[in-house]
Amino acid sequence: MLSKVISSSTLGVEAYTVEVESDIQQQLPAFVTVGLPDGAVRESKERVTAAIKNSDFLFPAKRVTINLAPADIRKEGSAFDLPIAIGILSATGQILRDRCDEFVMLGELSLDGSVRPVPGILPMVMSFQPNNGIKGILVPHENAKEAAMANTIPVYPVKSLRETVHFLEDETTIKKFHVDIASVFQHAHRYHLNFSDVKVQESAKRALEVAAAGGHNIIMVGPPGSGKTMLARRMPTILPKMTIEEALETTKIHSVAGRLPSDSAFIATRPFRTPHHSISYAGLIGGGTIPKPGEVSLAHHGVLFLDELPEFKKDILEMLRQPMEDNQVTISRALMTLTYPAGFMLISAMNPCPCGYYGDPNHDCNCSTGDIQRYMSKISGPLMDRIDIHITVPAVKFKDLSSETQGEKSEKIVVQVDSSREMQRERFTNEKNIFCNAHMESQDIRKFCPIDEKSQSLLSMAISKQGLSARAYDRIIKVSRTIADLAGCERIEMGHIAEAIHYRTLDRKLWL
Repeated sequence: MLSKVISSSTLGVEAYTVEVESDIQQQLPAFVTVGLPDGAVRESKERVTAAIKNSDFLFPAKRVTINLAPADIRKEGSAFDLPIAIGILSATGQILRDRCDEFVMLGELSLDGSVRPVPGILPMVMSFQPNNGIKGILVPHENAKEAAMANTIPVYPVKSLRETVHFLEDETTIKKFHVDIASVFQHAHRYHLNFSDVKVQESAKRALEVAAAGGHNIIMVGPPGSGKTMLARRMPTILPKMTIEEALETTKIHSVAGRLPSDSAFIATRPFRTPHHSISYAGLIGGGTIPKPGEVSLAHHGVLFLDELPEFKKDILEMLRQPMEDNQVTISRALMTLTYPAGFMLISAMNPCPCGYYGDPNHDCNCSTGDIQRYMSKISGPLMDRIDIHITVPAVKFKDLSSETQGEKSEKIVVQVDSSREMQRERFTNEKNIFCNAHMESQDIRKFCPIDEKSQSLLSMAISKQGLSARAYDRIIKVSRTIADLAGCERIEMGHIAEAIHYRTLDRKLWL
């Protein structure tokens, strides 16, 4: 007897349909799975066998062959457990066969027959539309909210194999799961931090506001305890609110990686990823036999914060250069090549020297010139050129720490950031792949960022004295454009250029 059940799997952040075919033959008992299954799929025979028996169904003492089509794509994960079990029950006549191909099925089975959640539900549900005779999708109860956010086909949550069988015999046993997407999105869009928590550091706050307004990468240099990490953690609170489309794209990546929080099925706030400096290449960029997204992709539409930047391995930092330019990362393996989105804003922080107190008037620095040079040389010039804004964050004095005065709130800053981003959206309406000033290439800078002779003269003098590269020249112009947008100016003025040059002074102070 032969039966077919529709399921799905992911390839990168996209999903494809998998047909789970079950064939039962009068031969010596065996359980064979074909179609390039990985270890988790091959082990499903043990889970499925126990789940069928413990759910009071009969497991056939015959040869069971499971084919996962298309057979030339490697399958991974435990989401095929439920469709395999239903296919076997259908092929043995224990449930109605003609109902099995009307629903897509996903879920891992426990030995007692209960259905457990699986990663990657959102992209798999989004790949289906209500056509071709598909009436809905059966997902684990814990994945129901995530699946319903796709808003494509009806979602039916199931808790066990037996409940699934009862539903296929009578659809009224389980109601369609519905979620108010706008309400969930609004409720989830909350931050527990605020810029007003940071005292003093007005210059650093201004630089972060400029970075948020234009989508620029930024590095902060200062002694320990100056507030670099505190500032970075509050960066998402002044970034523009995520759109539903951005939230869905980000949620898909986290879902595929199995990183969705257990108490949430939706990423509605800007991601803030802060990997430890001991992270591996695969952890940062992505990798594996079947490549999984790394931190640069998990930070998509959000912030990637690298604290203690020189402590990261130099070769790993160099891997950031391509994603920072292309807003995506391509991972090639022998079996496949996958591309993941990586449109993140980089915020990095570091001490000015190994001991951390170079230039601090309150502490003595014990580092030699050679020590400082070796420390700084861990960060290459090409990587620094891709960071638009460099700022120093001085230590905070005690009288400022004890002050009751609060700084400007995130809610006020984000209004100015949104206004600047709106000007940029109008400016780049007819341009492809440009959504903010940081995305401009050289030809776009010439088109959208004209400067007068006085500004050109100031810029030329600053670049010749500081020995900046051509890429740094472009960064200064782009930051100037953002500063002008924040001021509501159509043209870039000399004051905007001067402020942007100030944000490159670390090139002269520390790297040259």
